[in-house]
Amino acid sequence: MRVPEQRVRTFHARRGRRSSLTESRLATLLPRYAVPAAVLAPPGTPGRPPHVVLEIGCGHGAAAVGYAATHPDTHLIALDVHPPGVARMLAAAAAEGLTNLSAELADAVEFLADRVPEGGLDAVHLFFPDPWPKARQHRRRFVSPQTLDLLASRLTPTGHVLVATDIADYAAYVRRVVADHGTFVARDVPRPTWRPLAGYEAKGLDAGRAITELVLERATRIELA
Repeated sequence: MRVPEQRVRTFHARRGRRSSLTESRLATLLPRYAVPAAVLAPPGTPGRPPHVVLEIGCGHGAAAVGYAATHPDTHLIALDVHPPGVARMLAAAAAEGLTNLSAELADAVEFLADRVPEGGLDAVHLFFPDPWPKARQHRRRFVSPQTLDLLASRLTPTGHVLVATDIADYAAYVRRVVADHGTFVARDVPRPTWRPLAGYEAKGLDAGRAITELVLERATRIELA
């Protein structure tokens, strides 16, 4: 599946100079934590990890590092488009000595479409995505009929998507889009214990906003060809 060249971006490209610390971390650690070819090999390929999870928009990486540290049999791929956050995450991963985490500065939709094999993911994590609050911006929200199609093709038959947000309107939007799409069912779940309280979650709680935790599971279990 190819991504149309004129598709709508789901992220806002930030511009500015990178600090010397960010540059140093990226130069040293990004090659070390590059996504191994075996991780993106078709399911069943010898040497492929037994479980692969993708985190979209990893930010500073607290959730990614927390997950990888508590799930040693799973390989986590962490994606983001903002170098400082990825650099900070890689430094934390290196300090923890993690070997089951990889990272890439990449557009998640393009990565899913062009790099991930069919049925290649056990789960996708989407924690505190940009809510794009203005009505004219809603088309930029990551969850859409098009991305649900893409996720359905890349997840295993029993795979799922975890979504967390502190924006009530975004949670309602996700429920509505998922229900209209029909491939997945959205239900509330407890907060994962492995996810550190940090970043947008902490800011949301400090501002008095409730956190919505959703899992998107297939409405009907399927067998991928």
